[in-house]
Amino acid sequence: MDFESGSKEVASILSARELSHSFDYPLFSDISLDIAKKESVAVVGVSGSGKSTLLHILSSFLKPQKGRVELFGEDIYSLDYSRVLKIRRELIGIVFQSHYLFKGFTAKENIEVAALLAKTETDMDLIRSFSIERLLNKKIGDLSGGEQQRVSVARVLTKKPRMIFADEPTGNLDSKTAEEVMEQVFEYIDRNGAGLFLVTHDMRLASRCDRLYRLEGGALVQ
Repeated sequence: MDFESGSKEVASILSARELSHSFDYPLFSDISLDIAKKESVAVVGVSGSGKSTLLHILSSFLKPQKGRVELFGEDIYSLDYSRVLKIRRELIGIVFQSHYLFKGFTAKENIEVAALLAKTETDMDLIRSFSIERLLNKKIGDLSGGEQQRVSVARVLTKKPRMIFADEPTGNLDSKTAEEVMEQVFEYIDRNGAGLFLVTHDMRLASRCDRLYRLEGGALVQ
């Protein structure tokens, strides 16, 4: 793998074992999951079933009450914070329903910040694939919701992540824009040997993934 010299290549980008978590009530228990290169996995389920919580656990942002998560062959919750931060900056991309762009910046500046933190270069071919060239010098507040989400996803892919986590990434988009945006994500995964973990209510989008699970009764059902 590329993350550190001396690290061995692993079969799975992501490997989770026997994950359990609860808040005021049990969400899920004993969930295990693997995602390999060029593989996409979707999880659907009713609101409150724990889909987003599972995504946060798998993406290093919430330690599970039970279980183990390996990203790129490393137990993510046993690492020191500086190493986790490096993984987040350079190897993980996260797409949310809300874009979380810097509103005082232009679209170009938002993308450049992501590239700087991930130590990559701004990819104009990627920008053209999202049809956002004409938006680059506009402030985020001057863009439509669909334009903002295009910039947001382009910003994530600019990092050249090896694992993408997407939480309702098309929830605020019309069907045409949603299809165009996600097509670029699927193409990126295939072209770059990355993985995708997708949480969505959109069954049409979920069915495009290699595997589709429903989170119900505290378990992943395929």
